[in-house]
Amino acid sequence: MTYILNIETATKNCSITIAKNGETLVSMEIAEEGYSHAEKLHVFIQDALAEAGLGFQDLNAVAVSQGPGSYTGLRIGVSAAKGLCYSLGIPLIAVDTLETLARQLRIENGVIIPMIDARRMEVFTAVFDKSFACLRTTKAEIITETIYEDIRETIHLVGDGAAKCKELLNTPDFIYHDAVIYPSAKEMSKVSFEKYKKSDTVDVAYFEPFYLKDFVMTTKAVKP
Repeated sequence: MTYILNIETATKNCSITIAKNGETLVSMEIAEEGYSHAEKLHVFIQDALAEAGLGFQDLNAVAVSQGPGSYTGLRIGVSAAKGLCYSLGIPLIAVDTLETLARQLRIENGVIIPMIDARRMEVFTAVFDKSFACLRTTKAEIITETIYEDIRETIHLVGDGAAKCKELLNTPDFIYHDAVIYPSAKEMSKVSFEKYKKSDTVDVAYFEPFYLKDFVMTTKAVKP
């Protein structure tokens, strides 16, 4: 039996699953405006293991969302995953965040475009076919009326960045799935197991999240 802990913290959703041979046994998640990942993540992990009747020593691997997404959220998730892998001597698996978001949708035709809000009119995005094969690699893109004019299929949009597109991308070719907002560790279970079987892992010591954009710290102006 292969038990994998999946961690998804790239957005406002703090989400984990315990999976057995690619099937989710226990899932816990919460999406809050204040980013409560630092407070909730380790509690979720302990509670989920207890609910599954497992201990840390039963884990065969840890999978973590690699980004893109929130700088702070990614750091929290990756730091927790690395710490567990180091202490338990088990492999670390990286899972693409946008693929995880796209996998919440099942379509018969067209393409899936997951979007993570990157502020203003910019989103982190990629393009996947109905089988979740990546057709266009991850980018940080500014939303314009012509951004997807080269795509001749129905376009299904998901994620918290999709809402900002509705005014510009409003032809019948665009279908918005408003119920799919954040990536969830539930969609990581099968992906991480397939990666584990192929030994598709990353170096625990050197792995870094895929931020896509440099972190910029903002501060309020101080009045003289």
